[in-house]
Amino acid sequence: MAAGAGAGGAAGIGAGVAEGFRRLYGAPPEGVWAAPGRVNLIGEYTDVNDGFVLPLALPHTAVAAVSRRTDGRLRVHSADTGEGVVQLDLDALEPRAGTGWAAYPAGVAWALREAGHPVTGADLHLASTVPTGAGLSSSAALEIVTALALNDLHGLGLTAPELARVGQRAENAFVGVPCGVMDQMASACCAEGHALHLDTRDLTTRHVPFDPAAHGLALLVVDTGVKHALGDGAYAERRAACEAGARALGVRALREIGTVQLPDALRRLPDRAVRGAVRHVVTDNHRVERTVALLEAGDLRAVGPVLTEGHASLRDDLRVSCPELDLVVAAATAAGALGARMTGGGFGGSAVVLAEAGDTDTVTKAVREAFAAAGYTAPRVFPAAPSAGARRLA
Repeated sequence: MAAGAGAGGAAGIGAGVAEGFRRLYGAPPEGVWAAPGRVNLIGEYTDVNDGFVLPLALPHTAVAAVSRRTDGRLRVHSADTGEGVVQLDLDALEPRAGTGWAAYPAGVAWALREAGHPVTGADLHLASTVPTGAGLSSSAALEIVTALALNDLHGLGLTAPELARVGQRAENAFVGVPCGVMDQMASACCAEGHALHLDTRDLTTRHVPFDPAAHGLALLVVDTGVKHALGDGAYAERRAACEAGARALGVRALREIGTVQLPDALRRLPDRAVRGAVRHVVTDNHRVERTVALLEAGDLRAVGPVLTEGHASLRDDLRVSCPELDLVVAAATAAGALGARMTGGGFGGSAVVLAEAGDTDTVTKAVREAFAAAGYTAPRVFPAAPSAGARRLA
């Protein structure tokens, strides 16, 4: 689904989505819901290894106006694609059968029904301001806003973490992308003014205060404009390398390997790709814990070097960066940013930059000039304000 104009905020587009629903389906919706995209401050590929992550929700959201149906039909429409209404029979839904962007809401309905929940159908009209292909979880926002709406309308009684698991299953089993649960948990559970410290093994969460503006800082997101497709196999290859490392080391998941054990573990791994994957995951888990400690101590500036260290690990050990992302980090830090790193699955997408609030114009200018000098398309740069998770608007 294409991104709408601007960050907007859910409240700003909710009324328009409701009116769009009425024009499309001939009656007002039963409700309007919103779910945000996310940016991950630190902790990449750790979620598929039962590890720790530290995302925050963006003000960019997917908004859905929805009403129930009782005839087993699912009708979905996006204000952003220019396509007509996609009509699906719930009983005929099959994993990996296509349907484009509509596979995400369809996958949620399928996952709920597979789990035994009485979803009898729905009409949905959606609009999103979450940039697609930017590593900011536009797909998770679609999944969670759909899951929350169906949960409320059909009285399913599922908790936010349970809805996140539904969204993950939709993306894993129905769409066919082997993502972890971080994106869906961030969209479902984040709180305004906080980062979400998530243990992806048991889904325990802790809201860690994160207010850069109060400390005279700014967190910027730089969307490189390079589109990645995690379904193309590269993400799956990295995940397979992690799983191979865990098997070779005799552990259930790499989160069980600590930094003290890491040197010995690496000596036992002859394969370069597996060794790099293990080194990255173990050290990035540790970087999450270091960052949480710094945030809780109020030392936000010290987080910057941890971000840059994390980028080097993603670039050199996991090998999921790209020239555009590397250029963001190099140009931003050279211009005085406290730290920067790629965020998301990699192979394009976005980077995060932590900078003094007074330096944001200088840093932004330096990044844009570096892109122009390299012959790259100008990146989109915007501030990331830690925002609220999924909620009902009306």
